[in-house]
Amino acid sequence: MMRKIPLLLIPGLLCDHALWQHQVAVLGQISECIVTKKHMQYETIGRIAEAVVADAPDRFSLAGLSMGGYIALEICRRYGNRVERLALIDTSARADSAEQIEKRQKLIALCRQGKFTDVNELLFSVLVHPDRVEDGALKRRIVDMANRIGPEVFIRQQQAIMGRSNQVPCLSDISCPTVIVCGEQDRVTPLECSEEMAGLIQDSQLEIITHCGHMTSMEKPERVSAILLEWLTTH
Repeated sequence: MMRKIPLLLIPGLLCDHALWQHQVAVLGQISECIVTKKHMQYETIGRIAEAVVADAPDRFSLAGLSMGGYIALEICRRYGNRVERLALIDTSARADSAEQIEKRQKLIALCRQGKFTDVNELLFSVLVHPDRVEDGALKRRIVDMANRIGPEVFIRQQQAIMGRSNQVPCLSDISCPTVIVCGEQDRVTPLECSEEMAGLIQDSQLEIITHCGHMTSMEKPERVSAILLEWLTTH
């Protein structure tokens, strides 16, 4: 029997296993899919990275979306010799700008005022392609994830994100086969962030998903699963 590829899947902000539901179903045929929960538990990206790797096999493939990508990049910086393949999905290697930090702090303030429902509404409006804002089924799935995680974890995750380091100088050190995926209309981590990473990571491939926002694994699940399946089996 062929050995299944260990694949760590790291969800994004306010996301859990449901973010990767389609990918686990497809990729589980050839890989041992491990969806971490460590991204909910600590207040720094570095500490999360340590916790993820502490539970990981000696060698593994690694995929992260959004905040999950920030964590994946930190894992590569610290433990790159253990990463066989890397998938960076709708994410960025840059640290937060002052404007981004201000926006996050406003969302944290809303949470502390008991307005987590308002936060969910604000976030959903920018997470998906404009044509999907009225997609009730997709919205329920995304909001249900957020509600399972809740405001306390959201605040902790935002603090970790705001404190993360700039990974751009480290991108040229990544040498494993890398696929970079981005929704063409991603308004959270725009396409230019993915293009920057693709330009600096050797042996990387950029996949742009048309008519898609930030939540590619849920908006265009078949396309993302196909890309990751090729990424896992080509090398």
